[in-house]
Amino acid sequence: MRYLVQPMDPISFCDQHVALGSHSVFVRRWQAVESGAAQAPFLLFHESLGCTTMWRDFPSQLCAATGRAVIAYDRIGYGQSTPSRRRPNRGFITDEAEGTVLPLLEALQVDRFIGFGHSTGGSMALAAAAQLGERCVGVVSESGHAFVENCTRRGVEAARLRFQDPAQFGRLERHHGCRARWVLDTWIETWLSPWFDDWNLDQLLTQIACPILLLHGSKDPYGTIDQAHHVSALANGPTTVVSMHDCGHTPHLEDPAGTTSHSTHFVNQLRFQS
Repeated sequence: MRYLVQPMDPISFCDQHVALGSHSVFVRRWQAVESGAAQAPFLLFHESLGCTTMWRDFPSQLCAATGRAVIAYDRIGYGQSTPSRRRPNRGFITDEAEGTVLPLLEALQVDRFIGFGHSTGGSMALAAAAQLGERCVGVVSESGHAFVENCTRRGVEAARLRFQDPAQFGRLERHHGCRARWVLDTWIETWLSPWFDDWNLDQLLTQIACPILLLHGSKDPYGTIDQAHHVSALANGPTTVVSMHDCGHTPHLEDPAGTTSHSTHFVNQLRFQS
């Protein structure tokens, strides 16, 4: 089922760098000209190779359809945020909430938010919902991971071969600049490392009380829809699982209208509108 979405007001955006301790985090915020300022904004969590600019037009479309502000940020080491030489540890997905998200929300004076995460970002959005409690009023997890599947590792292996093509790596450099090699190696080494084989979100999933929308492409090479059903089975809040027909790993780019439509219907059902 697809819900009718009517575009709203023209959208503007602004960029800023937010100082968090010794790090600078790049933030972009989209806002409808006449939006409800009191409504909880979306906070976007990007994928393992992603950054703010790689969301393309989707944040503007989501903002226009819902009337809510949309905030995206580059994780430390990615995009236009402070570069990093450190490799992530086993807890990097769960560490994001308290290490970056919470101080970022404080700096931006955002009380409540709706998490929207893609791939590893979907995992981070779910973890943040568990750790930040009532501050997170809902989560949209798109192609998120709750545990490691064999197809995930196969997908990463295939991608490693593709990125040996200078043209493919060049596309990554356009978004990450000198950080691109670190971004790629970090993703590959983490998901293919034996120490990450038994990683999962099980303990945190049981702590999530807010509503969750789980979007998963029917042709996703990096994970099956079992990921979404696993989250739905363990979470304590109400969940909705949607299989995105003929989509792969990035429904927000492959079917932006459908992704926006489902997300809009989801946020319109939330009990908390502030």
